[in-house]
Amino acid sequence: MSQSLDVIDRNIIRLLRLDARMSSAKMAESVGLSPSACLRRIKLLEENGIIRGYTALIGSGEEGSTIAVMINITLDRQTEDFLNRFEDAVRKHPEIRECYLMTGDWDYFLRVEVESPREFETIHTDILSKLPGVTRIHSSFSIRNALTARGRRR
Repeated sequence: MSQSLDVIDRNIIRLLRLDARMSSAKMAESVGLSPSACLRRIKLLEENGIIRGYTALIGSGEEGSTIAVMINITLDRQTEDFLNRFEDAVRKHPEIRECYLMTGDWDYFLRVEVESPREFETIHTDILSKLPGVTRIHSSFSIRNALTARGRRR
């Protein structure tokens, strides 16, 4: 079942992305609905697969204590067998927080979080370079998350 998103649905999604634990009363007030109408909208978004789930982002508790590393991976081949072997191997490493099959110049986009470049060197050497079929690894270190760094820019 497909659902057309109106401005209220888009606002609900925006608010959930910012704070999925926002109270239903505050959410409803923010989007201009009653709490029961707002909850019905959220339920429909979930039932239609627009909201597929909720997750917790885990950090060390100290602001800015980790560095996000964005990694582009090129595989030797893009056959179903190669893709499946790579993805199965990635799932065994909780250090890899996200993994996306991509279009374009790279086969996969991965994200890890580290406390230092030295820690990433270990992940690169002990995990990434040993994943099946990997022929190229291109990594970039983040400076800051522009979506969560509100008001902290110098």
